[in-house]
Amino acid sequence: MARVRLRGPLRRMAGDLAEHVVEADSVIELLKALERAHGALDGWILDERGRLRPHLNVFVNGELAQPEDALGADDRVDVIPAISGG
Repeated sequence: MARVRLRGPLRRMAGDLAEHVVEADSVIELLKALERAHGALDGWILDERGRLRPHLNVFVNGELAQPEDALGADDRVDVIPAISGG
């Protein structure tokens, strides 16, 4: 099972837990499972079409990942909101 870390407001919406363990075969499956498990996240990670929102980045084992990327049992996933400003 992959271990997922959420940052900022996403973490607070997911019970303020530092880490979540999720069983999924791909990044997109993992993100859908997170939204199902934590209703407050619904719509904050994935849009109405089920696509990753553009203001979020997902890293698997420190590398930028795409939604269709496969996950292994020991992967570490970070969901990080983009930082903007000027």
